[in-house]
Amino acid sequence: MNHIKESIMKYLFLLCACVSILCVLLICLFLFANGLPAIGEIGPLKFLLGTKWKPGNNIFGIAPMILGSLYVTAGAILIGVPLGVLTAVFIARFSSKRMNRVLRPAVSLMAGIPSIIYGFFGLVVLVPLIRILTGGGKSILTTSILLGIMILPTIITVSESAIRAVPNSYYEGSLALGASHERSVFFAVLPAAKSGIFAATVLGIGRAIGETMAVIMVAGNQAVIPESITSGVRTLTANIVLEMGYAADLHREALIATAVVLFVFILLINVILSLLKRGKLA
Repeated sequence: MNHIKESIMKYLFLLCACVSILCVLLICLFLFANGLPAIGEIGPLKFLLGTKWKPGNNIFGIAPMILGSLYVTAGAILIGVPLGVLTAVFIARFSSKRMNRVLRPAVSLMAGIPSIIYGFFGLVVLVPLIRILTGGGKSILTTSILLGIMILPTIITVSESAIRAVPNSYYEGSLALGASHERSVFFAVLPAAKSGIFAATVLGIGRAIGETMAVIMVAGNQAVIPESITSGVRTLTANIVLEMGYAADLHREALIATAVVLFVFILLINVILSLLKRGKLA
């Protein structure tokens, strides 16, 4: 009887895994089947390197949106990753149990806040503040700060779990060699948790580059190549959402092709970070 139960559960788990893989394959099939013909019709170089997006004139160049996505994602990572990892280190190795009872629910609450609420916060608080400080309200800088805040829960949670998973013998061995508490944490424990921190970074990048509603509210949505970090910008995701509601024919196919570029872009980021984690690009 136990053998039958084990066999049933084995095939049930296999079925779940196959369904997950099938979902990914169907998404890929839909995107590439509908997006690649549009890229071929427009021209790959004109589509990827074109600097003008004018659907009314059948001009579809997504270079400004690609740069916009790169800029705001890079800014979010520069802000969110160091702050998130250091917060995770503090929660895992420095804060007291009483403080953790406050910090952990706060991080969980941040993860549960809808994107539109973050967007309202950015629109009401960050945009006026950045406008006063730099003269540019809806801009790359504002979007990067907002996305940096939004990816904090993911990075903190995953990084903390990775740090706590490191065997305590690493820390104790470092102390036995005469290192201080801080040095033991940052030079013995943290390097051992590198794999988990890379995973947190990948998830953070995925959240930042895939965010839409909050970005639309604070980015300015200008389909032009930004001149500085205080310039308005339009991302790939924002471009799709803003125009898909009324797009038709080649315009609609070009937006699906934009999704293909975004999909490939995320895959490349994951591959690069995976190679970095394994040391093959070092």
